[in-house]
Amino acid sequence: MKVTLLSYTPEPDRVVATAARLCYSPRAADELWEELTVEKQKEFLAKLWNYGHYSPFEHASFTFALTGVSRALSHQLVRHRIASYAQRSQRYINETDFPVVVPPTVQRDPRAEAEFTNVIRQIREGYKRLVALGIPKEDARYLLPNACATQLIMTMNARSLFNFFALRCCRRAQWEIRELAWEIRRQVLMVAPLIFAQTGPACLVKGECPEGPMTCGEPYTWSEVAENAGR
Repeated sequence: MKVTLLSYTPEPDRVVATAARLCYSPRAADELWEELTVEKQKEFLAKLWNYGHYSPFEHASFTFALTGVSRALSHQLVRHRIASYAQRSQRYINETDFPVVVPPTVQRDPRAEAEFTNVIRQIREGYKRLVALGIPKEDARYLLPNACATQLIMTMNARSLFNFFALRCCRRAQWEIRELAWEIRRQVLMVAPLIFAQTGPACLVKGECPEGPMTCGEPYTWSEVAENAGR
């Protein structure tokens, strides 16, 4: 998996703080922008969190390139609907030798890995035969597995990322999308430290697990989160 932050709203902390300040001030936005020191930004963003006033966070957006992730991950990812996605098309791209993402549980068991590899080989061969028979790629792709690697460009605003982190940084999230969520969080913290300082799994941010009886029973600590952010 490779995650690259391609672009983002310049000075995202300041943008969000200005939007928040504007809601309660008769002064012009450009005046508020000029006077917003880092300390004032920190103060206003803290108030937003405390008041549950999240709409100003929608003014900051972040665009990522995601490579080496599976179709199993992308199917989960696009359920986060307040976002924009562009994905490598299996309709137009020839997937004869498609790369795959192998789950760690499979990699740790030689017998499972052999079985996995054997099935993937059969799928590749079947795909080749269909294409050779003149079947359109858009139909031959019906054979392709969730393990098939893909590429995406994804844009989310900060508020959507809060929700993404709350759900996908959770220990109960599937391993691949959990790894993605922590890496995205690590990267946005580097460019918007005030916005994302208090983000993460719900057990940490809200102090309780929303999963009820399905909880993992192992809530994160801020020290663990700091380790994930610094890796």
